[in-house]
Amino acid sequence: MDLELLERTLADRGQPAYRFRQVWEWVARGAPSYDEMTTLPRDLRAALAGEVPFSTLVPETERESRDGTVKTLFRTSDGHAVEAVLMRYRDERRSLCLSSQSGCPLTCTFCATGTMRFGRNLTASEILDQALHFRRREAVDHAVYMGMGEPFLNYDAVLASARRLPDLGITHRRTTISTVGWMPGLCRFVDEVTEPVRLAISVHAADPELRSRLMPVNDRYPLDEVLAECRRYFGLRRRKVFVEYVLLAGVNDSRADARLLAALLDPRVFKVNLIPYNPTGLFEGSSRAEIERFKSVLEGARIPATVRLTRGRDIEAACGQLAAPARGTAAATAAR
Repeated sequence: MDLELLERTLADRGQPAYRFRQVWEWVARGAPSYDEMTTLPRDLRAALAGEVPFSTLVPETERESRDGTVKTLFRTSDGHAVEAVLMRYRDERRSLCLSSQSGCPLTCTFCATGTMRFGRNLTASEILDQALHFRRREAVDHAVYMGMGEPFLNYDAVLASARRLPDLGITHRRTTISTVGWMPGLCRFVDEVTEPVRLAISVHAADPELRSRLMPVNDRYPLDEVLAECRRYFGLRRRKVFVEYVLLAGVNDSRADARLLAALLDPRVFKVNLIPYNPTGLFEGSSRAEIERFKSVLEGARIPATVRLTRGRDIEAACGQLAAPARGTAAATAAR
C-alpha cells in the first residue's frame, strides 16, 4: 500500500489522524482488503478502495519449491520486475527475503540478479508490500534484505520499510540488512541506526584481486575499508557483524583462502555464514567436504562459522538466484 498516498487521501477527506493508524494496523495484521476493516466507516472503506490501491505491486507468477519455499514475481505500477521469497523452516520459522531494487547495478559475477537490466530503486511501500503479500498468507517472523539489489544504494527506503516490520511480527533483532560494502550507506547505518537491526557484509574473497574479479565494487570500496567500518559499528553498538561467503569450487574455497579470511576477522566482531553456491551458470559449487574443511579452518582460528541451509533451489529462489524474467518469458518460467 502506498502509505504516503493513504495519508494524503485521508487528510484530503478531512479524516482524523488516527484513521491512518487504524488502516495500517489492519494491513499489518494481514487483512486482505478494506472490507475487513470494520473499525472504519463503510463509506470510507469504499472510498479508499477506489482511491488507494491495496498494494503497490501486482503478483504476476508464483512458484512453490519441494521444501515449501515460495517465490513470487511482482510488477510495479510502471512495469518493473521484483521477486521476493517466503522461506519455511521445520522449526516453524517463516523468513522473508526482500528486494530493495528491480535488478542490481553492481554486477557481482556469481549473482543472477546482476545479469538483469537495472530498473530502479523501490519505494518503502513497494518493499513493504512484498512482506505484506506473504503476511496475508501466514504469520512471518524473520526478514532479510538479501533479494534483488544493494540495500544501501536505496538506504532511506530500506530503513523506512525495516522500521515498520515489527508491526508485521518481525522484530528488529530478526531483521538483517545485507550489503556488499557500499560505504556511503554503510557509514550512515553505523552512525544513525540505533535499533538492533542485524548487519551482514558480503565478502566472498579475502584476497583483494580475487574479490575485485568476483565483485567489481571492491575496486571502489576495498574490503579493508569495509571491515574497518564494521569494527567501528561493533565499537558503537556492541553487535556482531555477519560475514557472508559463497563457496565457489576451485575459486575461493581452499584452505589458503580460509586462512586469509580468518586473518582478516576479529572473532569478537564477526561471525561467518558460509553459503553453498546456487547455480547461476558461471561457477561450480564447492562439495560438502570442501565446505566442511573451510569451516574447520575458520573454527580453528576461533572464528564462529555456520553453513547456510539452502532453500528453494529448485525454483531459482535460493541465495543469488533471483533474476526476474522479462514479461514475455514469465509464463514460461512459471510453467517449468
